[in-house]
Amino acid sequence: MLQIPSVISLLLLFFTSSCLCVQYKVGDLNAWGIPPSSNPNVYSLWSQAHKFHLYDTLLFLYPPSEDSVLQVTEKAYNNCAVSDPILRIDDGNSNFNLTSPGRFYYISGIAAHCLKNQKLTVDVLSANGTFFPPADGPAGAAMGPTANSPSYPFVFGPSAAQSSDAVSPQAMFAGAVVMMLLHVLF
Repeated sequence: MLQIPSVISLLLLFFTSSCLCVQYKVGDLNAWGIPPSSNPNVYSLWSQAHKFHLYDTLLFLYPPSEDSVLQVTEKAYNNCAVSDPILRIDDGNSNFNLTSPGRFYYISGIAAHCLKNQKLTVDVLSANGTFFPPADGPAGAAMGPTANSPSYPFVFGPSAAQSSDAVSPQAMFAGAVVMMLLHVLF
């Protein structure tokens, strides 16, 4: 028979393991940039080699004076259209939390770079590990649309790690379960 501290330790390990998220450095490269001629499909090959889950983060590194990252629609991705992005980030050290399941598109803020394959498609699995392509429209948007905002899901946002007081829902649940067990057992 397991002792009570062992049971609590196992439960805590189980619940906290579901809270682990991964930070991915985009392309496993030193910088977000034009792919080398020796590997022009580096970003598509890289994204196909990974399974992205809710609350994983993507880290785009680049000189802010030379580039940016745009979240765009599929049509803008295919045409390297930089004029009307869903979101534009240009700080050079962009760490973003994937907050919605589905397929999302990112391109360089410089159209000529995008035309040279500096673009990325990311498929984010739902919480149960399945993948469903996003429906047309604002399904699952983390922030409701405003009068000036596009009607597309906003998936990319500041990482929870950037906020010192952020706590994941899974961590809160694990803490509540442990506290209830301690209350019941003692």
